[in-house]
Amino acid sequence: MIIAFTGAGISRESGIATFMEQPDVRDRLYRSYATDYPESYNETIKQLHDVVSHAGPNDAHYALSDYNIPVITMNIDGLHEACGTDTMTLHGTLPSEDELSHANTLWNKPVLYGDPAPNYHKAMQKIDKLGSDDILLVIGASRHTAIAVEIRELAHSNGVEIIEIQENAVIEVRETLLNLQEKGRL
Repeated sequence: MIIAFTGAGISRESGIATFMEQPDVRDRLYRSYATDYPESYNETIKQLHDVVSHAGPNDAHYALSDYNIPVITMNIDGLHEACGTDTMTLHGTLPSEDELSHANTLWNKPVLYGDPAPNYHKAMQKIDKLGSDDILLVIGASRHTAIAVEIRELAHSNGVEIIEIQENAVIEVRETLLNLQEKGRL
């Protein structure tokens, strides 16, 4: 079995900057910030919503869908879901257009620093079922969050082959999957 674990790097080619490229946004994604500065927080979420609403899946997203690779993602952009991919979102989603004016009161839209992340446990259970014949594709996911480190560590401890694609995901994902298919691993 192959499972993909994705982060912001997979959506970079879709025109969505990573949080590492915009640290001021990351600093505003805390529950305390949403509570203390609701207008500024709501504006931040609106700006994220605007960027995502103009983005579309790139070939890395489509390749995962084409090969029916289930995805665990830290992304809130909905691009995997737009391709019809079986996706577990760790950090929720963005609010709908109608919810933007009160985004600071919502939970899991997105999951904020300081909020519980309801799918973390489910993701760890899914990874824990993998074994030495399985592959974890890590695509565009840094090691800057605890869950990103924990998923890799659990997969490694279970003997899972980990393939990291951190650059050029739009090209490398399809090439990697084609290579795995040619080797009979897919």
